[in-house]
Amino acid sequence: MRLPRHPSLLIGLAATAVFVILALVSLIWTPYPIAEIDIARRFQGPSGAHWLGTDFFGRDMASLVMSGTLTSFVVAALAVLIGAGIGVPLGLAAAIWRGPVEWLILRLSDFVFAFPALVVAILITALFGPGAVNAVVAIGIFNIPVFARVARGGALTIVSLDFIAAARLAGLSNAAIAWQHLLPNIMGLVIVQATIQLALGILAEAGLSYIGLGTQPPATSLGLMLRDAQSLFILHPFLSLVPGLSIVAIVIALNLAGDGLRDALDPRLKPVESVA
Repeated sequence: MRLPRHPSLLIGLAATAVFVILALVSLIWTPYPIAEIDIARRFQGPSGAHWLGTDFFGRDMASLVMSGTLTSFVVAALAVLIGAGIGVPLGLAAAIWRGPVEWLILRLSDFVFAFPALVVAILITALFGPGAVNAVVAIGIFNIPVFARVARGGALTIVSLDFIAAARLAGLSNAAIAWQHLLPNIMGLVIVQATIQLALGILAEAGLSYIGLGTQPPATSLGLMLRDAQSLFILHPFLSLVPGLSIVAIVIALNLAGDGLRDALDPRLKPVESVA
């Protein structure tokens, strides 16, 4: 993989790294405590004291964005881990065992696809109440069939190759073949899909928090900041623009990274070099 040929990968990874660093820094430092209220300084514009201004409680917007970005990344990343951790093994099982196993896994995937993350979140919230944990579970459940289908599709292109037949002749079990041969060969596909699902997870978390089913105060997230600012959009649009543009920038960065990874890891997309 020659990175200079994939500028979108470099740009996406660099931009994503900036947001990840800001999110991680918020664990140990923010310009102001996110719960610090100063009514006398609310609705201030960007300044040297408050880089992104203050909200309707006088809280520092830069601090809120840093902490909210961390929450959004954590929720989306945990949901991706759930989806990949369960979906990839199911996809490999469907590809290598075929028959009834494949049919059952595909039908279960179709069933989960029939219930989007928002519907699942509403059901979970009705049972256990709103919260970031429930958002992780809802988004993670929706990610499972996505990774299962990606893993199955990638594995099906490999199971018929000669080295898999040689592994069977050597006495390896189906589980060993899936672990030792199929999984390493589809990791590129899984990584690319994980990047895409991470971006979608951040959007889903923002949407769930916006309608009150995700992150709850006193914690904060970018979607929660949007919900809190919606009634003040006409008078103070900056309160909505800051978290909204942050979400857009993060998603664009992750999509650029995903596109670049796809181009770099998929040999079918590599340009053919001419021989002088």
